[in-house]
Amino acid sequence: MPDKSQDAYEALIRELKEIALLGSIGSLLGWDERTQLPAKGADHRAAQSSLLARMVHERFTSPRIDDWLRQLEQSPPVGERESDPAVNVRETRRSYDRARKLPSSLVEELTRAAVLAQQAWGEARRKSDYAMFRPWLEKILHLKRQEANCVGYEKDMYDALLDDFEPGETTANLRRVFEQLRVPLVELMGKIVASGRKAPLEILERHYPPEVQAKLGRQAAEATGFDFEAGRLDVSLHPFCTAIGPGDTRMTTRFDPQYFGDAFFGVLHESGHGLYEQGLPKELFGTPRGEAVSLGIHESQSRLWENFVGRGRPFWRYFLPKTRAAFPEALRDVTEDQWYFAVNDVRPSLIRTEADEMTYNLHVLLRFELEQALLNDQLKPADLPRAWNEKIEHYLGLTPPDDARGCLQDIHWSGGAIGYFPTYTLGNLYAAQFFEQACKDLPDLDAQFSRGNFHPLLDWLRQKIHSQGKRYRATELVKRVTGRDLSAEPLLRHLRQKAELYGVR
Repeated sequence: MPDKSQDAYEALIRELKEIALLGSIGSLLGWDERTQLPAKGADHRAAQSSLLARMVHERFTSPRIDDWLRQLEQSPPVGERESDPAVNVRETRRSYDRARKLPSSLVEELTRAAVLAQQAWGEARRKSDYAMFRPWLEKILHLKRQEANCVGYEKDMYDALLDDFEPGETTANLRRVFEQLRVPLVELMGKIVASGRKAPLEILERHYPPEVQAKLGRQAAEATGFDFEAGRLDVSLHPFCTAIGPGDTRMTTRFDPQYFGDAFFGVLHESGHGLYEQGLPKELFGTPRGEAVSLGIHESQSRLWENFVGRGRPFWRYFLPKTRAAFPEALRDVTEDQWYFAVNDVRPSLIRTEADEMTYNLHVLLRFELEQALLNDQLKPADLPRAWNEKIEHYLGLTPPDDARGCLQDIHWSGGAIGYFPTYTLGNLYAAQFFEQACKDLPDLDAQFSRGNFHPLLDWLRQKIHSQGKRYRATELVKRVTGRDLSAEPLLRHLRQKAELYGVR
């Protein structure tokens, strides 16, 4: 790289790293908002967060970044397409061009509204009163339409928001993917229901003291490789994981003393996110080479650890004795077969985060359809509870008894994350294909899991996915890791294997 180009590249990287430091302060404010913030501090936090968001946006969209990028783009010796400089220039250009289309005032207002809307959502959910949240949803939708119009789109407004979470993905392609899954899933569900078999779910609904659940969840996270010297686990109304920066990855969960699965599998899920963040190259923090590929790939890591590992029989050969020791009264009469069947129970449920692997994707489809209708003004926010209840009746045959277990159960829309939900199903698809390949590359994984050794899988993920940062887009990464394009078949094979518990083949 010529000296002038080298100088421009070094200046660009210094600036990106400083901007990332400012952004990490925003992440810390967001974590505190959802775990520690007093209710009366919401207005001040909104002012803090929105001001910081404007500062970050204005600094990132400075003309000097464009100047550095232009100089580097005109310099062929930036490096090979997959080199760190080439990746950083390419991905910074993509983010820069998108950010330049957004006025700082809109970025600031979106951030402010998200803080206040999330606080309103939390109160509305606790009181199961959608009317408390509706004005905020209307405001968020108004602002997100402005964002989409600023960014621009060819066919569907939803594409403009989706691209922020899953670069290059389109609404049309997602509809095709969902349709490929919907028919086989509904057919498989029908066979399971017709089998008449019922998992012994009641063993998960005994008394499980939260303080013991917390200790056991931490043990599970540590066993998979989560470094608690570089992270922590707290409680929030809606579980999440956020990376503050290198050496500081924070997870949350929630506890139900009468249900084991919510917290335990929630911790495994968030640990998957945390392991990805802890596996990104620390020295590349602030640059695209040190960032996750997409939310779909991020979700693949959480779903892989939660479901493909955490609901597997080898995992419980190792972990059930520890669980029984933690809850001797609740589990004294429970066999491994009963427990394995219970944690792999398949039946329609109201809450997405508690849904089984099979019906989970129908929960996502419901939200995918509703948020498109809301964004395109085909569904008025005032009619959301009715539309939600109709769709969950259609897909799962259930009727929510209240808003808290209906349209208020998820935090995403209050935070402006419209276009996020489809990445959950993409994550399931990616996870299935990654795990199938890992089992081929590491044929003794089951034996390793049975002994409590999860490091071979983690090392494989670190090498193949985590360490790559944004070197490849999601679709290319999947093909490089597995040798084939993304397909629904690995996930369907996995779900059909689980359906054998019900005598369905």
